[in-house]
Amino acid sequence: MKNKKGLEFPAVLGVLLAIASFQGGAAIAKGLFPVLGAAATSSLRIVLSAIILVVFNRPNLRNLTTAQWKAVALYGLTLGTMNTVFYMAIARIPLGLGVALEFIGPLVLALTGSRRIIDFLWVLLAAIGIALIAPWSNKGLDITGVLLALLAGALWAAYILLGGRISQIMDGGKAVTIGMIFASILVLPVAIGNGLFVHLRPVMLLPGLALALLSSAIPFTLEMHALRKIPAKTFSILMSLEPAVAAFSGLLFLHEYLSFHEWLAVALVIVASAGVTLTGRKNAHTAGDGSLRDI
Repeated sequence: MKNKKGLEFPAVLGVLLAIASFQGGAAIAKGLFPVLGAAATSSLRIVLSAIILVVFNRPNLRNLTTAQWKAVALYGLTLGTMNTVFYMAIARIPLGLGVALEFIGPLVLALTGSRRIIDFLWVLLAAIGIALIAPWSNKGLDITGVLLALLAGALWAAYILLGGRISQIMDGGKAVTIGMIFASILVLPVAIGNGLFVHLRPVMLLPGLALALLSSAIPFTLEMHALRKIPAKTFSILMSLEPAVAAFSGLLFLHEYLSFHEWLAVALVIVASAGVTLTGRKNAHTAGDGSLRDI
């Protein structure tokens, strides 16, 4: 217990700053959508993030085995697809709702195989949250945006599984860096086809760099530091706040006003995510597994 408070408070603050940084980056990204489009903005973020990570980590590619190459390639392609799909989702629906729906993927993964009664409560809360967000009428949300956000959540769950496997055969920082290179290879041709170089202006490189730093480099660094100081369960509970931070970020920076039932949906997803973390099995995946964040 020695110096426990002194160790935990800065780490907890670091996690909260990481969440704010990540969602601030998402707000910047959405601001670029009208000019670049979602796919091109996602590509700009991924490519600049890959450059930053390569410069910072300087991975040695010569020593990778065939199994490692295959694993990191699939990991990176999943990462690139996930990010692009998520950006396409929040181009159509508010940021807070997009993040809440995306959290469903890791949440379902955490509950997979469980037959405990308490876990059915978390499923019920998440289901109610989805029902409150779902566009039941023509006046509701964009159905394509909702489905894309859920698809991004499914890809996030796949990304968690792939990340767990790859962490057993190679260093995490190296895997993320090389994975981002593969993600760049995937998304860049799509972005070029959508007119990235036609619409990109030198003045956009600065917000693009800020996007890469806020959505990747800064939160990843803060989270890795925090994970050395606080228990994984504490970390995951804090990460469950991300849909709320996303909703407030959308409100402050993008003027996205949610209705009462949409705020209630966000709250239900947060409670379900935190509940899974608090009551989950020791080795179960959680929605807030920060080492496997949607970077």
